[in-house]
Amino acid sequence: MAVSGIGGAAPRSLQALLEMRNQLDDLQRQLGSGIKSNNYAGLGLDRGLTVGLRSQLSAIAGYQQTINHIGVRLDLMQTALTQFTSAAQQVKSKVLLQAKFALDGNQTQDQKTATTTLDQLVGVLNTSDGDRYLFSGRTVDKAPVESTDHILNGDGLKAGLIQLTSERRQADLGASGLGRLVIGMPTTSSVSLTEDAISPFGFKLAGASSSISGLTVSGPSGSPPDLAVDLSAATPVDGDTIKYTFTLPDGTSRDLTLTATSSATPGPGQFTIGATPDDTANNLLATLTVSLGTMANTELAAASAVAAGNDFFNTDASNPPQRVDGPPFDTATAMIDGTAANTVSWYLGDNATDDPRSTALARADQSVTLSYGVRSNEEALRLTVQSVAVFAAASFSASNPDAEGEYTALQKRVGAALVGTPNQQHVADIQSQLAGVQVALSSSKDRHDQTNTTLQNLLQSVQGVSTEEVAVKILSLQTTMQATLQTTAMLLQTNLLQYL
Repeated sequence: MAVSGIGGAAPRSLQALLEMRNQLDDLQRQLGSGIKSNNYAGLGLDRGLTVGLRSQLSAIAGYQQTINHIGVRLDLMQTALTQFTSAAQQVKSKVLLQAKFALDGNQTQDQKTATTTLDQLVGVLNTSDGDRYLFSGRTVDKAPVESTDHILNGDGLKAGLIQLTSERRQADLGASGLGRLVIGMPTTSSVSLTEDAISPFGFKLAGASSSISGLTVSGPSGSPPDLAVDLSAATPVDGDTIKYTFTLPDGTSRDLTLTATSSATPGPGQFTIGATPDDTANNLLATLTVSLGTMANTELAAASAVAAGNDFFNTDASNPPQRVDGPPFDTATAMIDGTAANTVSWYLGDNATDDPRSTALARADQSVTLSYGVRSNEEALRLTVQSVAVFAAASFSASNPDAEGEYTALQKRVGAALVGTPNQQHVADIQSQLAGVQVALSSSKDRHDQTNTTLQNLLQSVQGVSTEEVAVKILSLQTTMQATLQTTAMLLQTNLLQYL
């Protein structure tokens, strides 16, 4: 009688036990990890979908990291710009608009305060995020703004703003101190003003008008321009005026009004009506000379300082700083380019002329690229630094009777520059553009959060397991294994004699 099968059943039972043991280990791993398999092969047909989902989640994680990093950077930039605006507002309201002319040495205390404020502005523009400077355009590894000391006083052989202001002042006032104008008398009864050369310096003749009956005005015309008033047929009376209009180096216009008087001791800005037109012309000549000198030492000197500031600060890759072509400076007729060897460059960052925002880009999504770069030489930032520096660089002499007039004229110009005009860029404009980037980043982050949750849920449904289901399978498998073990043990104890 055959008993084959008893000997082969036990090995098959042992093999089944091993397979069930492996299944139990895998189920226990699933229970601990919550996923079906440690490799894609174990996912079967879902492996392709899983790879795609993980790739998308990895991309989202990268975008989120970028968003968080750029978000911190933008917060720092907004804080710095707020501090910048606050410092500018302080110097405008408390120093310029309320300043009094009381010299402490060759400067007022308010000018010294302005120097401290300039330090603050420079420090803000040199803000960095780790090893990246935030207001340097593409040149993120270099502080964008020179030190206050170098800006004002120069650096060794390189001239700073104070030296350029002095040179420009000499060129604008001229050797005579009359703003590069020559006063003459073409005839015994006429008075003329002539620009001493074709140059960008000094007063520029814009015109003249008069309320004096019979007075004639000719010009400005010619090269260099000439302007003359003829009193040969004039019949001036008390209160009649002659008004000269000049264009100043900073682009502003100023009027010089002289008033006729019958007094033999005329006051400032007055000329005595003579017994003859020749006498009146001589009196006008004397008054014009004095008044023009005063105007040159006040309004023109202040405008010259502002122009020097623009020559020094308003630069880019195509426009180097400008200097007076001298010495001598008081007879100069042209400007020349300052070089890296003889003139300080106040801005050391990326000096290109393209859109500053494009100097820093961040990809917040596959189809969303945001621009958030800033250069310290942008108009709003430059004009603020320039205005405060011009005020801080000026110096005055207590022995100069026109010093207070020059100080007041400069104060008004710098205050107006800090206020700006409607068509100029303002710091708030930069902040608004950066705020737009922050809003876009926030929207992208919210969108990524929602997408990430959806993809995670889908991935979990593909590769995840139900702990309850796995627990049931484990219990069922353990029961089966126990029964198999018992059966295998019985088979292993069975022999031919027992079977028979």
